[in-house]
Amino acid sequence: MYSLDINFLNDRPEYKPDGGARARGARAVPTDSRQPLILGLLAAILLPALAGGLLLFLQLRNADLEQRQAALDSQLGDIQAKQKQIESLRTETKQVKDETVALASVFTTLKPWSAVMQDFRDRIPPGVQILRVKQLPLPQNQPQPSPSPGAAPGTPTPPLVGKVEISGIANSFNDVNDFMLVLQKSAFLDPKETQLVASELQQTAPTLSTLQLKNTPALAIDINNIPKLPRQIEFTIQTAFNDIPASNLLQELERKTAVGLVTRIEELQRKGVIQK
Repeated sequence: MYSLDINFLNDRPEYKPDGGARARGARAVPTDSRQPLILGLLAAILLPALAGGLLLFLQLRNADLEQRQAALDSQLGDIQAKQKQIESLRTETKQVKDETVALASVFTTLKPWSAVMQDFRDRIPPGVQILRVKQLPLPQNQPQPSPSPGAAPGTPTPPLVGKVEISGIANSFNDVNDFMLVLQKSAFLDPKETQLVASELQQTAPTLSTLQLKNTPALAIDINNIPKLPRQIEFTIQTAFNDIPASNLLQELERKTAVGLVTRIEELQRKGVIQK
């Protein structure tokens, strides 16, 4: 009624299924291990956290850069405003310098009539008498004169001036020619513009007139016996001022007693308005 099922092969180690594996040192992996699940959960948590941290860092960095850009824009605005102020000051400075140079040109380009008349008196030869000196009006549509060659940069252009006419009498034609030659050597006149335009002998000889003093009886003088003076030469010379600045004629102006002009020019030179 009972049967025995005895398998003697199970008693032998070499026939056991797991015996060989244990003999070779192998270990079986349990099928219910949770290690991959844990690794997956860690990856699912760490990767979004890393991405969020990186995004937060970039946002903070971007905000910092925006603040720096705003600060640089503010500095740039201040620099541009200061640059405009500097340009405005440069424009005003240039305008003041131009006005100063224009004012200084009054002293450097014009010749004082007192010095010119004194120069005429010093150059009159014996036998010549000046009766009238006048400045002729400017001709219409006369071109603007150009600066003299070799003039320093910034030297103002000489203003337009008309010619000067000198009328007088002389004892002879030689005296008139001598007077014209000495005028051509004047430091104030242009020798090329100094020319004799008229010279002729008087039509009638001048006569002496009687002088009657106050409270004295008139003298009875025979008019026919009044001596007549020799006829003289009436002449007219036209000339013009040269374009040499007055600042280059200080010694000549000082000799002609134009001390006031010399003092003003030297003061302008000392302040650097006029170049020496």
